[in-house]
Amino acid sequence: MDETLCSTMTKLSPLKSILTAVLFLCAILAKAQTTILITNVQVFNGKDEKTILGNVLIVDNIITKVSTQPIPTNKSGNTKIIDGKGKFLMPGLIDNHVHLALNTMSQADLLKPEITSEKLDEYTRIEGEKMLLRGFTTIRDLGGPVFTVKREFDKGLFPGPRIYPSGAMISQTSGHGDARLPNEKSKRWGGEVSKAELMGVGFIADGVPEVLTATRENLRSGASQIKVHAGGGAATAYDPLDVTQYTPDELKAAVDAAEDWGTYVTVHAYTPRAVKRSLNAGVKCIEHGQLLDPETMKLIADKGAFLSIQALDEAPPTAPENVKQKKHTVIEGTDNAFKWAKEYNVKLIWGTDYLFEPKNGPKQSTDILKLQTWLSNYQILKLLTYENAQVFKLSGLRNPYLEAKLGEISEGAYADVILLDGNPLKDISVLSKPDTSILLLIKDGIIYKNLLNK
Repeated sequence: MDETLCSTMTKLSPLKSILTAVLFLCAILAKAQTTILITNVQVFNGKDEKTILGNVLIVDNIITKVSTQPIPTNKSGNTKIIDGKGKFLMPGLIDNHVHLALNTMSQADLLKPEITSEKLDEYTRIEGEKMLLRGFTTIRDLGGPVFTVKREFDKGLFPGPRIYPSGAMISQTSGHGDARLPNEKSKRWGGEVSKAELMGVGFIADGVPEVLTATRENLRSGASQIKVHAGGGAATAYDPLDVTQYTPDELKAAVDAAEDWGTYVTVHAYTPRAVKRSLNAGVKCIEHGQLLDPETMKLIADKGAFLSIQALDEAPPTAPENVKQKKHTVIEGTDNAFKWAKEYNVKLIWGTDYLFEPKNGPKQSTDILKLQTWLSNYQILKLLTYENAQVFKLSGLRNPYLEAKLGEISEGAYADVILLDGNPLKDISVLSKPDTSILLLIKDGIIYKNLLNK
């Protein structure tokens, strides 16, 4: 039985008991394939601009050999040999700013009574499979309830990417993550705990004790890093873009609690004031940063922090006017942010950051093309693979995938690879058409797509 049938079979049965049995059988059959030899491929290892024509051996879920010479292997029933036909083999793609659960529906839909945690998990599984089939084998989820689905993906019960989860986004009252409706009172002043907090979308935490509790609650649930909102947002209606959020002591509390668990804090921040305060508190990664100045960009480099940047789109026509203006301001700053990051050798990583806009899911692939404004094709490929994987090292022992390397094709790396019908070093648009361009998709040593025999 081919592993690629698992996803299709799960959609055929309306009964949960049958579905569970099918998933369990699929996982067993997939794991039974212990050796895969991919021959005759152009190998881009994630780091070097030049490819090699060679062969790649996968044993269980690890790449054990990469060679320009033939690789001897036992041609038993447990060995699958795939002729790559000279196509382009590269590491699976990495998206470093994802909200997997929260982009399955609009914010208004999420607040409907019929949307329970179980229902949200169902939508998240579906979106996870779509993301995997777009070639994204690893994501860093920066806010939302994904712990349950992550465990299911890791066990092979459902097809989906590896997930580095943050858990609930941590925000001050009136901050970027305060998702209450206008008529909802604070839980401290006679109101109820918001549905967003109850479902693990975000925590509203004020003062050092509450920030410590929120951080520790996420770590208890299995967070690999902590996400804090340190400044105003572009897509939210109630917090101005220019405001700085959380005091130095509050930010330091989150950093201390994360470091006690051997991991780090990343913050949502656009402005120099918010970023400087965060860096001085010990924050190791900045999300966004499109409104920075050269001085602050140099400070990021001097601190050795990462800048996780996105090339965003204008707000939709239906958005409030203040949101449209804020989004436009961020987009106008993107060009300078990229240029200064390159000038000061900032450790750059990339993500898409779709939130409450389900129709944007397929744009995960086409957004890659925006990077051509600032980067060469080689630089883009390296960013989407090897360089994006470097931030994972900050998670220390909270890294859920410590067994091997990610973002590269090398001996001792995880077997997360995609085979493309085209060479993205020459034409990066190959990555924007995953349905037709991805001929072979392997994640954790399991084949999820194989079109080579068709």
